[in-house]
Amino acid sequence: MHVDDPTADGANDPLVNGERIMRICNACRYCEGYCAVFPAMERRLQFTRSDLNYLANLCHDCGECYYACQYSPPHEFNVNVPKSFAEIRARTYRQYAWPAPLAAMFARNGLAVSLVLALMLVLALSAATLVLGKDLVAATPDPAGDFYRFMPHRVMAGVLGGVFLFVALALAMGFIRFWRDMGESLSEFTRPDALRRALGDVLTLKYLDGKGAGCTYPDERRSQARRWFHHLTFYGFALCFAATVVGTIYHYAFGWKAPYGYLSLPVVLGTSGGVGLLIGPAGLLWLKLRSDPQTSDPGQLGMDVAFIALLFATSLSGLALLALRDSSVCGLLLVVHLGVVSALFLTLPYGKAVHGIYRSAALVRCALEKSQPMPDAGLD
Repeated sequence: MHVDDPTADGANDPLVNGERIMRICNACRYCEGYCAVFPAMERRLQFTRSDLNYLANLCHDCGECYYACQYSPPHEFNVNVPKSFAEIRARTYRQYAWPAPLAAMFARNGLAVSLVLALMLVLALSAATLVLGKDLVAATPDPAGDFYRFMPHRVMAGVLGGVFLFVALALAMGFIRFWRDMGESLSEFTRPDALRRALGDVLTLKYLDGKGAGCTYPDERRSQARRWFHHLTFYGFALCFAATVVGTIYHYAFGWKAPYGYLSLPVVLGTSGGVGLLIGPAGLLWLKLRSDPQTSDPGQLGMDVAFIALLFATSLSGLALLALRDSSVCGLLLVVHLGVVSALFLTLPYGKAVHGIYRSAALVRCALEKSQPMPDAGLD
């Protein structure tokens, strides 16, 4: 046994099974052109825990190797790379998370914890609003749609700013732990050639493209659906974040106070991103519920659904707040939106979303490896 992990004590351990499968795949090499995993695998003769963590996060879970493999179930070799790597990835979310106790709590029941957290935050913000002497349901609607009348800007900025700083620190700590565990120095991560190559792979979702035919998800038929729903989700989130940044610049740099007009840059960015965050997560959930159970880890379903649900709820509540900001329910919608947004961000370092950090880091390492010559097989 070459897996250097004290828990690797039997064939049911994901790391032991992952090492077994990689040895079989490394002997076969039929799938070497499918994605980045197999060329990276071929650079290794043995597979340590950190190697398997790296390869599992490099995997995009497209399932193509499973359907092409002559040794997949019901063959006695039971080679199932997507499921094995999904199980290993789930372990890495806990292994590299900071602080670790929060990851353990979320891993046990991600969906329930996320919903309870969102509800608690909504109730807390509602109580804070009432303490400030504001009514959640206004007797007289404000035609200007000023939601700061329910919660002062300094309070809102303080709550969301504190959440953002904590989450940024937690994600940075997780990334550093993952990167160092792969045996790489932080200076290597900043290599321009590797960063440029990896960034292109990330922004285009190269390994979900299937060379133009799409990936075999949710079943063995090829489709571009998963790639496009991921694009809508990622770029929708990016547009919403950009709207927040532009709004912050307007407020502090130019003294332009919200609410902004419907055709202003922050509102246009936020609305466009919000639509993407409605369609993208809904499509991903639809695909998830139709996906082949043979290639997935059932233990992660709650975690996956929790992330998708919070993304969808964030967008829906934000668009509702924009549309009804001049109505009497503006205050109620405001605390719901802020509570859901805070819950989404607080769960980012401990659930499905963190795969974006680790997968991006794995792609950077893959680019670094490609710039090096293949190691000598060392045959004796």
